[in-house]
Amino acid sequence: MSLTVHHVPGAGAEDVVVAPDGSVYTGTEDGLIWRLSRDGRRIDKIADTGGRPLGLELFDNGDLLVCDADAGLLVVHIADGSIETLLTDLDGVKMRFCNNAAIASDGTIWFSDSSLHYGIHEWKDDFVQHTRTGRLVRRDPDGTATVVIHDLAFANGVALSSDEQFVAVAETGARTVVRWWIDGPRRDERDFLVRDLPGYPDNIARGSDGLIWVTIASPKDPVVERLQNAPLAIRKLVTKIPEALQPKPKRTIRVHAYDNTGALVHDIDLPDADFHMVTGVREHDGRVWMGSLHEPAVAVHDLS
Repeated sequence: MSLTVHHVPGAGAEDVVVAPDGSVYTGTEDGLIWRLSRDGRRIDKIADTGGRPLGLELFDNGDLLVCDADAGLLVVHIADGSIETLLTDLDGVKMRFCNNAAIASDGTIWFSDSSLHYGIHEWKDDFVQHTRTGRLVRRDPDGTATVVIHDLAFANGVALSSDEQFVAVAETGARTVVRWWIDGPRRDERDFLVRDLPGYPDNIARGSDGLIWVTIASPKDPVVERLQNAPLAIRKLVTKIPEALQPKPKRTIRVHAYDNTGALVHDIDLPDADFHMVTGVREHDGRVWMGSLHEPAVAVHDLS
């Protein structure tokens, strides 16, 4: 099972999105947005958000929706690289950690805000302290933003089902993918697409195959599991010890794909020699593109 790695001119190519022509967009920790040709040989700088771009989505007109952890919900106009700010605040308070999104066919944007207390640079604090203050938000086409779920364990990736009956949001801290039913007989109800994942999910996305692809950024860690159930004082203490002594993500390259019922269709688990910590995934025409919070690169795996 092969993996091809394409380096980009910046660290932390956290997410990926694929355009209809096969070109791939990613954002790096220096605030820049890059476009790679389908074969990865050409890389163009598209824009500078001035923040930390995370989740990426494409509008029908080719412009890019960017969840910027520092700057909020943005639109990058591909033609000239200009930036439009859609949303920075929720209920009058600036978002701390705008993370990932999905765009419905009617223009509704569903997105995650990972934590009320910690931003991108303190993500481990929220993860270990298990604050459960992550949110799933709906932004209507008229600009109205409504928090739909308030208590997620580090809200992360967001994806719509192929029939748009539900929206899914990953809970990194709980190792689950939550479903919120948008339409049908279960409208406004909450359940799980999948529970007890073998590791900690990051971004998720619906592929061209209609499946919901889920990254497994790091395998389940028994130390982290114990810490999350420890008294709050101990959880806070752990995040204050030197970085070198804190629990670290294990090296892995793993993604899952689920159908709308939560049945596992693909489990891709690859050797990690040249890439690790998959935080973004996008299946497009039988190719699975991956991003990483730590790598200065994106990678692609051919399903065939």
